[in-house]
Amino acid sequence: MFTTRPTLQGTFGMVSSTHWLASQSAMAVLEDGGNAFDAAVAAAFVLHVVEPHLNGPAGEVPIILAPAGGAIRVLCGQGPAPAGATIAHYTALGLELVPGTGPLAAAVPGAFDAWLRLLRDHGTKSLADVLAYAIGYAEHGHPAVEALGGTVEAVRDLFTREWTTSAQLYLPGGRSPAPGRLLKNPALARTWRRLIAESEAAPGGRETRIDAARQVWREGFIAEALASFAARPALDTTGERHAGVLTGDDLANWSASYEAPATYDWNGWTIAKPGPWSQGPVFLQQLALLPDALEYGAEDYPHLLIEGAKLAMADREAWYGDAEPGTVPLDDLLSDSYTADRRRLIGDTASCELRPGSPGGRTPRLPRHVHRAATGEEGERTWDPLAVAGAGEPTVASNGATHGDTCHLDVVDRWGNMIAATPSGGWLQSNPVVPELGFPLGTRLQMTWLEPGLPNSLTPGRRPRTTLSPSLALRDGQPVLAFGTPGGDQQDQWSLHFFLAVALRRGVRSGLDLQGAIDAPNWHNDSFPSSFHPRAMRPGSVTVESRMGEGAIAALRARGHHVTVGDPWTEGRLCAVARDPATGVLSAAANPRGMQGYAVGR
Repeated sequence: MFTTRPTLQGTFGMVSSTHWLASQSAMAVLEDGGNAFDAAVAAAFVLHVVEPHLNGPAGEVPIILAPAGGAIRVLCGQGPAPAGATIAHYTALGLELVPGTGPLAAAVPGAFDAWLRLLRDHGTKSLADVLAYAIGYAEHGHPAVEALGGTVEAVRDLFTREWTTSAQLYLPGGRSPAPGRLLKNPALARTWRRLIAESEAAPGGRETRIDAARQVWREGFIAEALASFAARPALDTTGERHAGVLTGDDLANWSASYEAPATYDWNGWTIAKPGPWSQGPVFLQQLALLPDALEYGAEDYPHLLIEGAKLAMADREAWYGDAEPGTVPLDDLLSDSYTADRRRLIGDTASCELRPGSPGGRTPRLPRHVHRAATGEEGERTWDPLAVAGAGEPTVASNGATHGDTCHLDVVDRWGNMIAATPSGGWLQSNPVVPELGFPLGTRLQMTWLEPGLPNSLTPGRRPRTTLSPSLALRDGQPVLAFGTPGGDQQDQWSLHFFLAVALRRGVRSGLDLQGAIDAPNWHNDSFPSSFHPRAMRPGSVTVESRMGEGAIAALRARGHHVTVGDPWTEGRLCAVARDPATGVLSAAANPRGMQGYAVGR
């Protein structure tokens, strides 16, 4: 089969990420004797520099790691809602939704602490070693990618009129970053150099100094700058200026933590995902809903996957969140009996309904906003112009409202360590840049509801339900495949299509066609509420790549799907690495869409 690139193979190490500079930086760490976890941390901090429209240090990241010979764990880098982030505070401001930009939408930053905890617990390198690559690109510049300049240009008026600290960094001389022009971030380089200096002054060894750096982030000069800036009113998507609620105490009282993954067994595979504080179990529910006789590429194949995704996403809306222990019925959602009942709802024609189920006999409850959007109460159904525009690369409105802004990276090394991570948030268009630090706060609270009693209600100390969803797959108990994609709500649709292209077309022992699976035509649907402000939905919609072919597109329309035909290479931005436990052969591939993601290895 023709592919845009080869699936890389070797025995030393493999990296795949959404930017070639991050991939090569990670490979340099492997070449210098580091392991997969050292390499991932180095790549992550480079991504903060070269993809600031897609992630930042004050954003968030879920990480799935499989240490060689050890248990698979999820490292949660999703910070919770601050202590002052109560529903009463937001509704007293006249809000029905959390804004999509600005300080009010900022959760406790999670990415930085998660990466440093990974480095401390599983890496071998010093903080200075892994930060050297990011510091170099921030200090000396990196060639801007086209999407970065496009994002800055989209928010030019916002930056120049309101967020002037962002304009100073991203509109030097009034010019947005042109493709190939060097873009520098000297403030970020100074931040990391000062962090290293202060942490290295601490007594003790490598682990102690990494913990000292974490302490500087939580309680030192970085925390002081973040809390001070969060208290300044800034224009957000409401059209008004609001101050945030994040404080120094919020920063000081949180750290990244480990937890067991959610898993599901399917056709000899075990898939591991983050829990229902993410949308990760949507992937597992979609697998569970597949018919036993599913044939890859058959005429009804896209239809079955689309309808299964609708049911899983409807359950996400009713049941997922960082709720009280025992209130998210994940075991029931993945049970054979529940799945069989849900599978019977999939007919020969497209559904335009949002149909959450009743796991364990529980009664589903949807937010009022979702109910109105789904039923058309109080006006027409909500249509989302950002979603209509496509999801191959993130679409950014002039007020900074954003869809699908995320990165991804995967690494596997010669010792068998494997990791998948999906960094996001803290985007340049999310909040004004903190000038002395060189990066902004995030906006993940926009994914919560200002309505009490829901699994994803805004609640101090609880994590907003995120779309971030890295994946790790095992065969016979051995980790063999790490993968993921940017794309917001599309992540677990695109990832499923990739995984099935791998699993149904070829067995792991005979080699995985990673690049062919990434290159295969992809699609997504928006028949559920978006996780992003203004929380819109498009009932019955399907967006497909034109490469899907006229016959397949006509078949979907004949079944009642509202099909939007996008450009040929716009759906999905997968990264993947693999390891064959029998031979030790490593593999990697990356998405050609957007001309940015790359895999490297040997």
